[in-house]
Amino acid sequence: MMGKSLEEVHESVSTQNKTSVFRRILAFFGPAYLISVGYMDPGNWATDIAGGSQFGYALLWVLLMSNLMALLLQSLSARLGIVTQRDLAQASRETYSPFVNYILYFLAEIAIAACDLAEVLGMAIGINLLFGLPLIQGVMITVLDTFLLLFLINKGMRKMEAFIIALVAIIGVSFVFEMVFAQPELPKVLAGLIPSLPNETALYIAIGIIGATVMPHNLYLHSSLVQTRKFDRSKAGIKQALKYNLIDSTIALNLAFFVNAAILILAAATFYNNGKFDVAEIQDAYRFLEPYLGTSWAPILFAVALIAAGQSSTITGTLAGQIIMEGYLNLRIQPWVRRIITRLIAIVPAVIVISVFGEGVTGKMLILSQVILSLQLGFAIIPLIHFVSDKSKMKGFHIGRITQITAWIIALIIVSLNAKLVFDELTGWLASSSNPIILWLTVVPICIGFLVLLLYIVFKPFITKAKHDILNHSPHHLALQFNKSGAYNKKNIAITVDFSKSDESAINSAFELGGAEANYTLIHVVETVGAMMYGENIEDHETTIDEKLLQEYQEMLAENGIKADIQLGFGKPNKVIPKIVNEGNFDILVMGTHGHTGFKDLLFGTTVDKLRHQISIPLFIVKK
Repeated sequence: MMGKSLEEVHESVSTQNKTSVFRRILAFFGPAYLISVGYMDPGNWATDIAGGSQFGYALLWVLLMSNLMALLLQSLSARLGIVTQRDLAQASRETYSPFVNYILYFLAEIAIAACDLAEVLGMAIGINLLFGLPLIQGVMITVLDTFLLLFLINKGMRKMEAFIIALVAIIGVSFVFEMVFAQPELPKVLAGLIPSLPNETALYIAIGIIGATVMPHNLYLHSSLVQTRKFDRSKAGIKQALKYNLIDSTIALNLAFFVNAAILILAAATFYNNGKFDVAEIQDAYRFLEPYLGTSWAPILFAVALIAAGQSSTITGTLAGQIIMEGYLNLRIQPWVRRIITRLIAIVPAVIVISVFGEGVTGKMLILSQVILSLQLGFAIIPLIHFVSDKSKMKGFHIGRITQITAWIIALIIVSLNAKLVFDELTGWLASSSNPIILWLTVVPICIGFLVLLLYIVFKPFITKAKHDILNHSPHHLALQFNKSGAYNKKNIAITVDFSKSDESAINSAFELGGAEANYTLIHVVETVGAMMYGENIEDHETTIDEKLLQEYQEMLAENGIKADIQLGFGKPNKVIPKIVNEGNFDILVMGTHGHTGFKDLLFGTTVDKLRHQISIPLFIVKK
């Protein structure tokens, strides 16, 4: 059963019944600000500083172009989520074969890990610069933000958005003052908006900037976050939601562009103009700011903004990781487990590399992480363009021909730049290697394999149609085999269902207790991140599918003479089920077990043990 995207907060923010246009717009504001922090994370700082110190203002146009690309792609991502009520990972799972989806999932996880690596290093560097802690200790401290994320999720989506916006404000204000200190030359800034690439190194930095700006995990995240808004699902309501989300994205991403441009301009005005062309490390930028700008506030504000950028973007990176895991694999694990796994994937290589090569390699690691992100972009962008161009999927809200052409041009630019980068690097390795046969047997086939995969996802949607939603959501097609031969014993019976094979045992056991004369209520809890944060206000594809499946259960029971009501809950089952049961007039609760214990309980969580102490009626547990 494919769950709702970010089920914990799904449709938890209502946009309806607002008294003014301003209040309606404000209700939609928020998701794009969570997206924007990914466009100003520490990885961006490294590429912006490297570009500004080496080439002055010459690469400003790359930032502007990247921002325009990002705005279009994020608007397409938001459109997918608003119209289809599913995120990009869920849409991919419905379109491609399991084998292809596993590969796409693996690539998306690599992008998440590369992004988190940048955030870990950025926060550790900021802590090191402000408080003097060694970089290794700073990296280890970043594990603690796991608990901050869990705290914010439990407080609700609006509070999380407020926290992120506050961090974005800190970054923005810091760079307003940095611009005042640096006093850049406006004519040269404007000249930097004219496209030019001084040399091959500039191309590498430019690709890094694109990878740092147009981030693949943000496309997955945005398509999910827009589903946290509950709005009128009529044609007019969807049009309004698309318009307000575009306004939200435009404001947020232009703010991100200002921050990135400010970092590059700061590096150009401070280092390039003073002949310091080799400043690529964030630590070097911090040290040189005070002597070149003549104020001690410049490096302090720089470090504070760096920590704010790392902290804000690590929160959104974790949510994106949860979305791709749930969407591609239909696998939902405990949020704290997911967070720690994501963080360890980033921390372990960071600790190893810093321990072996020293703290001086952090800048190179940051830029490399952004190039990895850029290489993964094509595998997220191309499916997105296909989905939002599909008339049947988009129910009349597919993008127009001009937008399609523009989107494909952007995809072609990004894929072509990446192909050139890979080709240049590969030919360099083959030329300098003492034993090139190893590369021909390993790296070259992998590159060819990814090229074939890219061509496959380009042409596959043109050839075959997506699988039917319900077949993808219900593996056993609701083919319940049940009997109703039981002695009447209980009058009102509640049954929890999760659309797995264990439902059959639970329902049959309930019939044995109540027989054909009892009243039954089927309870299902939507437990994505969206539902946990937004509760019953969430309205996405997953909720729609769950409601439909519950209704099919109800219809099947009715055909067999069984009276059953249905009730959909939102959030964590161990909290929602007791509330539903205690508020209802039930005699007993029948519940099927998930069939796992020990380590799997830690991974996936438990419901029965926590639930049985919170209900006032007997609990009948049925083993699968």
